[in-house]
Amino acid sequence: MLESKTYIATPPGATIREQLKDRGMTQKEFAGRMGMSEKHISKLVNGDVHLTPDMAGRLELVLGIPAGFWNKLEAVYQEKLIRVKRENEWAEQKKLVSKYPYSEMAQWGMVPNTDNRLEKYINLCKFFEVSDLKLLNNKGLMPSVCRNLPVTKKNAYIMRALAQYAKIKAKNIEVKSFSANNLAGKIEEIRNITSGETGDFEEPLSDMLRSCGIALVLLPALKNSFLHGITFYDRNTDKIIVGITRSGTDDLDKFRFSLFHEIAHILKEHICLKDGISDEARSVVGTVAEAYLQPYGKLRKSV
Repeated sequence: MLESKTYIATPPGATIREQLKDRGMTQKEFAGRMGMSEKHISKLVNGDVHLTPDMAGRLELVLGIPAGFWNKLEAVYQEKLIRVKRENEWAEQKKLVSKYPYSEMAQWGMVPNTDNRLEKYINLCKFFEVSDLKLLNNKGLMPSVCRNLPVTKKNAYIMRALAQYAKIKAKNIEVKSFSANNLAGKIEEIRNITSGETGDFEEPLSDMLRSCGIALVLLPALKNSFLHGITFYDRNTDKIIVGITRSGTDDLDKFRFSLFHEIAHILKEHICLKDGISDEARSVVGTVAEAYLQPYGKLRKSV
């Protein structure tokens, strides 16, 4: 029997033990009547093995209790067993929930709004498409993002949320096959599209990037995030995804710098690196991005 604060999971074996006691029947005799080994019967009584439909049929013949009763008893036990385990693991899980900016994620429609921490955990699992948030430590399940941020745990969780958001949004964006030469040849056109001061260029910019094989996603500006842009290759949809933070016309310079910074990552083939990029490569990307931006004139210090 396993229990948590709310649930008790009692295996069918407890009921079998009671039936044997009422009948004054030993496990040895019961094993003989069931046509099974004493070892297996011992495991059944102690809840160490599943009660199968075959066993349920034998129990009906030996104990006179319908097989349906035993099958249902086993199903209820397995269901409660899962609930017990989940609740007992909750202390660790709720710590993980607190690491994500859940309220802001809810504002952006990433997850349903709720104050219940268990519901938050379940919603985050659904958002990230995993059965347990600890699984996100597996790098193979998350996009490999070309971005260097101040080393804080909070940034890591914000990046995960934004990368997944970009991945979900990009699913419905159709793009042409990627061509580095095509993208490099479109730099001036991309610069012209984004040269206005109103920032009203989302649609033409998106169309231009789609023609180059890139899905553009505008990212929410999450509080306490130093992240302005991310780039990664989504192997499931076979497309390159670029996410850029856009919070208003006052941040146009940041948007432009981040856009060309991410384009530089793509042209330098950094999205193909599984272990990230070196400081030297990162410096080169910054230099390339600034070169792309020269026609804009001097950037504001806030960039």
